[in-house]
Amino acid sequence: MAEEKSLNFLEEIIEADIAAGKNDGRVHTRFPPEPNGYLHIGHATAICLNFGLARKYNGKCNLRFDDTNPVTEETEYVDSIKNDIKWLLEGTGSVWANELYASDYFETIYGFAVELIKKGLAYVDDLSAEEIAATKGDIGKPGIESPHRNRSIEENLRLFAEMREGKYKDGEKVLRAKIDMTHPNLLFRDPLMYRIKHAHHHRTGDKWCIYPMYDFAHGQSDSIEKITHSICTLEFIHHRPVYDWFIEKLGIFPSHQYEFARRNLSYTVMSKRKLLQLVNEKHVAGWDDPRMPTVSGMRRRGYTAEAIRQFCDTVGIAKRENLSDISLLEFCVREHLNKITNRVMAVLDPLKLVITNYPEGKEEMLEAENNPEDPDGGTRQVPFSRELWIEREDFMENPSKKFFRLGPGLIVRLKSAYVIKCEGFKKDEEGNITEVHCSYMPESKSGHDMTEIKVKGTIHWVSIPHARTAEVRLYDRLFKVEDPSNEEGDFKDYINPDSMQVLANAYIEPALAAAKPQERFQFMRKGYFCTDTDSTENKLIFNRTVTLKDAWAKEVKKA
Repeated sequence: MAEEKSLNFLEEIIEADIAAGKNDGRVHTRFPPEPNGYLHIGHATAICLNFGLARKYNGKCNLRFDDTNPVTEETEYVDSIKNDIKWLLEGTGSVWANELYASDYFETIYGFAVELIKKGLAYVDDLSAEEIAATKGDIGKPGIESPHRNRSIEENLRLFAEMREGKYKDGEKVLRAKIDMTHPNLLFRDPLMYRIKHAHHHRTGDKWCIYPMYDFAHGQSDSIEKITHSICTLEFIHHRPVYDWFIEKLGIFPSHQYEFARRNLSYTVMSKRKLLQLVNEKHVAGWDDPRMPTVSGMRRRGYTAEAIRQFCDTVGIAKRENLSDISLLEFCVREHLNKITNRVMAVLDPLKLVITNYPEGKEEMLEAENNPEDPDGGTRQVPFSRELWIEREDFMENPSKKFFRLGPGLIVRLKSAYVIKCEGFKKDEEGNITEVHCSYMPESKSGHDMTEIKVKGTIHWVSIPHARTAEVRLYDRLFKVEDPSNEEGDFKDYINPDSMQVLANAYIEPALAAAKPQERFQFMRKGYFCTDTDSTENKLIFNRTVTLKDAWAKEVKKA
């Protein structure tokens, strides 16, 4: 019997809370993305974690958009985030309990700010952002109190109301918490609570011109929703005392914040700012470019939600920052696709093959197995003829002893068809091989007993009269180095110029002409592919999801 998987530290915390009767045994988490970009693999880890914990402990998980910065947020991002989460969680039984927005609570959060002003714990400051930064001090060096720190409660209430009414320009005033300008945690030194932004909000329109800062909106939103376990990434660990201070001073439901290490992935970048640069500067075709580490990009490339969830589960969560090997993600993708995809034939670098003793004009349908990994996968009919396309790399004019494909005098089996022997070939004036001539053995049809003939190699093919032309896009790592964010200079200097290769004239078996968008296949001996979302009946496009083997790193073995 397999050993039961040990609990991660968050599960241990939750089980201890349940055992102690904390929060009446409730488990309520939330996933709070800011709608200023598309979700990436790091967010996928947080999604699997928050929804997974809620599912495991019969709790709930909210989807709450942290939409407190109207300048960077768009409805497009909201819609993409919801679509990505639905796709990623499909089949798990998880759905968000509520779809919420921080903007739902703007009036309530404003009321919290007024309450803190009345308690003498918040004040309106006229210092600019630069002046505030200059007075913050440093580690071991206390900050300097603002000259406006001791305004009266009445004056602060009036000024804050005028901020809301739109009397002041952007940056002219802010609301700050009055905590401790000498505290060793710099975030505790009178943090900003509100700033002025005269900008149109994607949900509230022009109703508001002041917006709460993350540190003031986040904990209060958690408390309003009675979130029991507010799970954040490690960079927010220093924000936790501020989170707790606001909740304590307001006397509201005591949500608690817990941190885990964010997921970084090799050969890519995970910063939304850097991903947005790649999009805006046209280094990629968009947020869903198959080279991007976004959930939508991975989906378009052909990754499955199951494989991404398996990757997140295999890597687990930690308390220290780490760089996960993209080879492990690709291993999870291969493992799943191997089980679910049909094997089909596609020739990416075509070379003409003529079976000289096969009757001219004759055609037949041969039976081919769809997926040897699936007992119920069934078979399909594949057309066969005298003239075929084969891969150019499957023929060698002067083959080595260990070359088990076609060459003068060599024999191979055509997959699901006949055994053939190379009798000759043609060249053009430049010396390029243009045509291979073979003879076939009629009695060697696939499925017949051929024990008397030793065949060491099998190659795939496509019948020329029936072949469909397709564009095939071969994707590779987006960057040439493992951790581009930590290299010297601009991270974009390390973009891999060969991250996409377009083959405009590949040939595919005719059944693939009916492939649906995002339908996945294994192109025999070439890799796993899926139909691109831009593919049409008149222009078929296939994306390589992943190669059959890892060409970049050592083979990843199962734990």
